[in-house]
Amino acid sequence: MNSQLVMFISQIFNGLKIGSVYSLVALGYTMVYGIIRLINFAHGDFIMVGAYVLMLTAPAIIAMGMPAWVAVIPAILICVAVGVIVEKAAYKPVRERGNSMTALITAIAMSLLLENGAQAVFGADYKTIPTVFSIPSVNFGALHISGDTILTIVLGLVIMVGLQLYVSYTKRGKAMRAVSEDKEASILMGVNINSTITLTFAIGSGLAAVASLMYVAAYPQVSPTMGAMLGLKAFVAAVLGGIGSIPGAMIGGLTIGLIESLTKAYIGTITAGIITSAFSDAIVFGILIVVLLVKPSGIMGKNEGEKV
Repeated sequence: MNSQLVMFISQIFNGLKIGSVYSLVALGYTMVYGIIRLINFAHGDFIMVGAYVLMLTAPAIIAMGMPAWVAVIPAILICVAVGVIVEKAAYKPVRERGNSMTALITAIAMSLLLENGAQAVFGADYKTIPTVFSIPSVNFGALHISGDTILTIVLGLVIMVGLQLYVSYTKRGKAMRAVSEDKEASILMGVNINSTITLTFAIGSGLAAVASLMYVAAYPQVSPTMGAMLGLKAFVAAVLGGIGSIPGAMIGGLTIGLIESLTKAYIGTITAGIITSAFSDAIVFGILIVVLLVKPSGIMGKNEGEKV
């Protein structure tokens, strides 16, 4: 296997790895938007919250003789609590008395609140986190694929399939779909709108905690602003795949991850042995502009006609 082919395949797996993280975050965006038509810009910061919980609890978990990844359990619980509190304290009052613009401003304000709150508590510097996974790599001749890369990809696909099955076949999942389609009709059918919205936020926030585990496994550093760019790229993935579509979020996330990885490898510059790219972020957000111009509904989204 020649070196160029090895590099290409390696970048494909790197793209699928980070793309799986984007997909999990995009699932949170797409679920909330599908229910209440709100772009929850604070969702990326839930990943930051989960990462700090992992940083604080992983050493204690290791000291008790358990693997570090068990720290994802308290991370999920804290992220779910934060997500539900944000929905109850900030979004619900605006949803009842405001409009789409006030809801958007509130989402941006909550993002800034979480980032600045974390900076006040933990400081602005990057902090390291213990190694989460110790999985041996898989070797195919000159090609080396890390174990955490394979685990991240598989875990992302399993969660996406599980969530799709949950939404499609469970009573709560059907309630989510009903609220998404027609709130007034779902109320007449006995669906509790507020509890359904709260459950949606809880699931999305829990997925953010899992995404934080996968992210720090690849990049073992935590900072108050780590969720900002990650959240924006996941939002692009959600729009690309078709915001409101669970499979679309997965497809969009994997696509953005592959584009970013290949861009860094083949368009970036090599400086001191590290592959960097001044174009990768610009290309990712350029994709958002193209999608909005060509197919605003995304790859798997549905075109919605506007009644006049």
